[in-house]
Amino acid sequence: MSSASEPRWRRLEPDARREQILVCAIRLFGERPYPAVSTTDIAQEAGVARGLINHYFGTKRDLYLEVVRRMVTIPSSTIQGLPPGSLEERIAASVNWFLDRVLRHSRTWLVAVGGVGHDADVERILAEADELAADRVLEFVGLTEVNEHREQLRAMVRAYAAMVKAAGREWVMGNHLSRDQVHLLLSQTLLTLVRDTFPKVRAT
Repeated sequence: MSSASEPRWRRLEPDARREQILVCAIRLFGERPYPAVSTTDIAQEAGVARGLINHYFGTKRDLYLEVVRRMVTIPSSTIQGLPPGSLEERIAASVNWFLDRVLRHSRTWLVAVGGVGHDADVERILAEADELAADRVLEFVGLTEVNEHREQLRAMVRAYAAMVKAAGREWVMGNHLSRDQVHLLLSQTLLTLVRDTFPKVRAT
């Protein structure tokens, strides 16, 4: 069923309605430049009154910043939802999750990680997402309680996150790397960090 024919007018709980608006905004901000998307466009796409945009998100800019946050932040449920298995299997599953997400919202993801000019608010969200990702990865590999050398480990994860974004752009924009090649790059690099690099840092 197309988005135009869906019965979006039906009554939804507030969280579901907010999510519906956000999903539509994610799609529109990926299809058009920021100035070309209005709150009226988003409301029409979501099948809601324009006032609900302001009610749930505030201004168009506030909604855009929420879109950026959604695109670049790893939810806690992602780590908790990974299937049990060996470290290699869990890393492979986590990389697959990331690549699936990029593929599903590739244009919007590119906009989010690229920012809008020198936008201080977007840069802040990206930095916060990197800090959160550092903690999520340490949680993922069982180093949540490590205090000694913790900031060095987090810095290495932030550096890895920069490579993740670069690899994603190479895949989506350049067509130089296939999905399988990006998966290999990201999973093997993370495995090397966890198995070889982190123990050496902690031993120093």
